[in-house]
Amino acid sequence: MNLVAYVDGGSLGNPGPAGVGVVIEGAADGKITIAKWVGKQDNNVAEYLALVEALQKALALKARKLHVYSDSEVVVRQMLGDYNCRSPRLYSLHWICRKLARSLEFSISHIRREENREANRLAGTAARSRQANVQGIGSQLETAAVPA
Repeated sequence: MNLVAYVDGGSLGNPGPAGVGVVIEGAADGKITIAKWVGKQDNNVAEYLALVEALQKALALKARKLHVYSDSEVVVRQMLGDYNCRSPRLYSLHWICRKLARSLEFSISHIRREENREANRLAGTAARSRQANVQGIGSQLETAAVPA
């Protein structure tokens, strides 16, 4: 199975309440959307956590290929090896993403924020609502409140 994911992470303040948004296309049962509150984080941490979500979901779906679109130039360039990841707060997330990506035929591209509206909306909604919401895989819906 070949999947395409649009990912975004954001925080209300930097750091502040943060959320991730993921839209995955190409799954057998249709589009999957993920909106998850991830606590008090900065923007770059939230962006990496969105990528972690996409990678974990792709592996859970037993995907062979995953292409990710992200509007975070930092995450894209670090994952491509154009930038070194020197930040202590990002290093472990970067390492996790690289490790997960090795299990797939993985690629990643930068897109403008305007082309990533749905993932951006999901991330913003999650940051404001402090809830996790996963939709897709047929009509299955998972919602979990996350304590403040």
